[in-house]
Amino acid sequence: MSSNIDATAYNEDVIKKFALAAVFWGVIGFLAGDYIAWELAFPALNLDLEWTTFGRLRPVHTSAVIFAFGGNVLFATSLYIVQRTCRAALFGGSALGNFIFFNYNLFIVLAALSYVLGYSQGQEYAEPEWALDLYLTVIWVAYMIAFIGTIIKRTEPHIYVANWFFMAFMLTVAMLHIGNNIAVPVSFTTLKSYNVFSGVQNAMVQWWYGHNAVGFFLTAGFLGIMYYFVPKRAGRPVYSYRLSIIHFWSLIFLYIWAGPHHLHYTALPDWAQTLGMTFSVMLWMPSWGGMINGLMTLSGAWDKLRTDPVMRFLVTSVAFYGMSTFEGPMMAIKAVNSLSHYTDWTIGHVHSGALGWVAFVSFGALYYLIPKLWGRQEVYSLRLVGVHFWIATIGILLYITSMWISGIMQGLMWRAYDQLGFLQYSFIETVAAMHPYYVLRATGGVFFVAGSLVMVYNIYRTIKGDVATDESYAAVSKSAV
Repeated sequence: MSSNIDATAYNEDVIKKFALAAVFWGVIGFLAGDYIAWELAFPALNLDLEWTTFGRLRPVHTSAVIFAFGGNVLFATSLYIVQRTCRAALFGGSALGNFIFFNYNLFIVLAALSYVLGYSQGQEYAEPEWALDLYLTVIWVAYMIAFIGTIIKRTEPHIYVANWFFMAFMLTVAMLHIGNNIAVPVSFTTLKSYNVFSGVQNAMVQWWYGHNAVGFFLTAGFLGIMYYFVPKRAGRPVYSYRLSIIHFWSLIFLYIWAGPHHLHYTALPDWAQTLGMTFSVMLWMPSWGGMINGLMTLSGAWDKLRTDPVMRFLVTSVAFYGMSTFEGPMMAIKAVNSLSHYTDWTIGHVHSGALGWVAFVSFGALYYLIPKLWGRQEVYSLRLVGVHFWIATIGILLYITSMWISGIMQGLMWRAYDQLGFLQYSFIETVAAMHPYYVLRATGGVFFVAGSLVMVYNIYRTIKGDVATDESYAAVSKSAV
């Protein structure tokens, strides 16, 4: 193995920008999500304004948490990890890194404005119009050049498994973005365009995109984070490197086929529905292979869960990953899907993955990363990290349990018949029955937002260089950068 590169040679300025942007967009996205949750509970909060309706703010929320918060976390962590595991400075240097940062975050702002103002393609996974789609393509190609260029110029012969997950995420998201957003502009002077696909073909393409956006943006990318930060924080090697390779290739080959399970009992041909269900069920095995690998990395270091709340975030996220990747294949089975589909059960499932897996592993990575980037011994207050963990956990549990109960009740009410064979409940009766659970869900969102504000304060004090006087760091792993 080659000698260690001087740490000062790494490009960390752009990573700092991405990390701070992630924290900022996280709070914005969580606030937007909680506001629209309250809108569903109390429709008067729509304010009778077209710009503040649920229909327009919902894609603002999803894009803010997935692409703004999650995207900036992925940029920060992937560009940090690739430099250290390759022992090479970032390809393209500050110029390319800053181009990616400023243009990507400008795109986020423009996309949010396009949603609020009504300029979107109106698909399930709402995308901004064609001009912004092209703009994002240029940014994404620049990101891939920076990342893959760093791997090509590496001085470490081995490519660490986290980088394989990041490359799979980048290449597949590029393919999904281009395929899903093929459109014909009305003219080059207007943002209006027409989708190339229509009818059931358009539905199939949307869910090929939608499910694989979950599979590669929100799973493969964040598994790259897990495979670096869990071992680093635990101070132990990955439990099984062989298992990580099996996990990678099986996940990559299977995930791309699972999209049709979103279209059970629709006009999609039955063979395609069955194909999606079959691959979804098979996905359970490689997914749990990754969960086992993450959890077993703590073998001999489980005591860290008592003393290190950052480790608690990371390990809990892996547990949520395991739970969500069992629930997802189960819900893809047609018999289960007939009850769960179009109900709040799906919303609970999505958020157990989004909040428990994606957000928690992101929080753990940020709490590890920011002290390293600013040259601090540790985050300002581990006690506040613990407060954040418990507040956010309570919020998640309130959210997902209320949606599970609401969704199953909703599905059962929709399929209930009276003795004459008529539907027993009208649609509005099911809506009224769900109201208390909507209030509970929005209350859980308040807890989650409050936890994120605790994180903002903790990170602010960390960057300032403050240290909480009542903290003890003796029990916390001081693994090297």
